[in-house]
Amino acid sequence: MAGAADRVREAALDLFAERGFHGVGIRQLAERAGLSSASLYHYMGTKEDLLAAIMRECLERLVTDAESAATAHADPVDRVEALVRAHVVSHAERPRETRVVDGELAALTGEARADVVALRDRYERVWQDAIDAGAAAGSFSVPSPAVARRALLEMCSGVARWYDAAGPLSLAGLADTYAALARQLLGAPTAPPGGPGRPQA
Repeated sequence: MAGAADRVREAALDLFAERGFHGVGIRQLAERAGLSSASLYHYMGTKEDLLAAIMRECLERLVTDAESAATAHADPVDRVEALVRAHVVSHAERPRETRVVDGELAALTGEARADVVALRDRYERVWQDAIDAGAAAGSFSVPSPAVARRALLEMCSGVARWYDAAGPLSLAGLADTYAALARQLLGAPTAPPGGPGRPQA
C-alpha cells in the first residue's frame, strides 16, 4: 500500500490535472488521499508547495533524461532524434504530469516559480543547443532555430492529450514516427529507401 506522502502526490496530480490548481481545495485533496485536512499539511506544506514539488520533480527527470541523451550523441541529428523519442515516451506515459507542468506555471509565485522556470529553460536549452549545432553544421535547414524548437516541443508534448496505450500504435512506433517528423520539420536530409545513411522510420 502506498505511503501517505505518495497518496498525497497522486491525489494532487489527479486533481490538478482534472480541475486545475485553483479549482482544487484542501478538503478535496485530503479526501482523495484518504487523509484528514489537518494531517494533510504534514505531508505537503501549502498547496503551492505541493504543486511546486511536483513540477520540480517532473522537470528534473526531463532534464536528466535530455542531458543524458545529448551526451550520448555527438551528431546533432541523432541528438534531436533521441530528445524527441525521450520526450514523446515521457509525455505519453505521464499525461497527468504534462497537463500540470504545462498548464499550472502561473499558479506559482516567488522562488518556487523561479526554480521551475529555470528548470524549464535548462531543458529547452538542451534542445536549442542540438538544433543550433545542426543548423551550423548544415544538417538542418530552418529559418528560425528558436521557432523550430518551440514547434517541436509543442508537437511532441501533444501526445499526452491523445495517446492510448491500448490502441493499435506502440509507444516505440510512435516515438519513431515523431523522430521522422522532427527530421522533416528541421529539413534534415534522409537517405532513399534501402540506401546508405539514416534508416527510414
